[in-house]
Amino acid sequence: MVDIHDVIDARTVTSVFQPLVSLATGALVGYEALSRGPAGTAWESPAALFAAAREAGRDGELDWVCRAAAYRAAIDADLGTTLFVNMEPAAWRVPCPRDLTDVVAAAQRRLHVVTEMTERAIADDPSALLAATASCREAGWGVALDDVGADPMSLALMPFVHPDVVKLDMSLLRSPSEPYTAQVVAAVQAYAEDSGATILAEGVETEDHERTARTMGATVGQGWRYGRPAPLPDTPPACDPLPPPASRPPSAPGTPYEIVSARRPVVETTKAALMPMSRHVEALADDGQILLACFQDARHFGAGTARRFARIARHSPMVAAFGAGLPEEPAPGVRGAALAAAHPLRGEWNVIVVGPHRAVALVARDLGDTGPEAERRFTFATTYDRALVVAAARSLLQVISPARGSAIPGLLTTV
Repeated sequence: MVDIHDVIDARTVTSVFQPLVSLATGALVGYEALSRGPAGTAWESPAALFAAAREAGRDGELDWVCRAAAYRAAIDADLGTTLFVNMEPAAWRVPCPRDLTDVVAAAQRRLHVVTEMTERAIADDPSALLAATASCREAGWGVALDDVGADPMSLALMPFVHPDVVKLDMSLLRSPSEPYTAQVVAAVQAYAEDSGATILAEGVETEDHERTARTMGATVGQGWRYGRPAPLPDTPPACDPLPPPASRPPSAPGTPYEIVSARRPVVETTKAALMPMSRHVEALADDGQILLACFQDARHFGAGTARRFARIARHSPMVAAFGAGLPEEPAPGVRGAALAAAHPLRGEWNVIVVGPHRAVALVARDLGDTGPEAERRFTFATTYDRALVVAAARSLLQVISPARGSAIPGLLTTV
């Protein structure tokens, strides 16, 4: 009997491809690769395949196998159009198996690939997410955020993935008049207008779906209306080019205080005066917002703070606290990042909130007073500039250690 280890060891995974078309012209603009396990086995379905691999602790390796199979098929077909390939979060910290490096290297040379990522990954391993997106872009590949709208929290994560393509979940086409759909579409259109990203609608099956997709700002469609998953054709079809990638994600070197204070005036004040401002920014992290906060030391993350942060975490895609001596989970649902004694964040008090319609940062630097706690002096600045806030937040996400695993140096590191 074939088991999941046999499937992965023998690389017996195949790919089928679903066309992506321009909604304006109907012309082909690319394909999405979809994986299938051995026909007639319990692993033929990709859901069953990855569930079994996850249980066996080999889902990262399986992801490499699936992507390599897609690359090989596209190279063999001399595919001249864009290839969308899914990437599982676990693969971001699993180096490429040696027997697959040649096909991955060939893909980097010969294919135009857009790597699809899901929003659930950033809270699991934000530093790996940033490394993976940077690695894709260094290879000249694009990045897509998949299933946007399936989870309300995905909207807050767009600035960090900074996708070149935003894929609207098929559920939005089936409930166009719902208030939630309008909220998602408004956020996606605002992001696309600012970044130049392409909006792609998934699950287009009818003329009505297509018409609705266009009203949502989509310029590319995918679904049974244009073709079901199948092997690539023997003769590469003519195609329109996908629009160029979105602008580079906002980034800047340094800590949040260094990033923001370089662009905003700073004011000197006391800890007692900063406390209500800090609480106000925290309170802005309502449903669907990301909250990142630096506490200098674990003693400042008291019982009241723990209760507030745990409450916010129940409705947030990510809540993280940074400070010396903090455990991995200082409150239920809250990610902890312990800082070394000499870490530059030890001297900062930062509160950053990022959501689909809101971005705010309060950044402060300790002036080193040793007197009464309430009278300790800080210099601080605030900003509501989204690009500046996101740049500050990205600098913090790079600090968070992965839940498990080792660093990902790039697409072609080998075991």
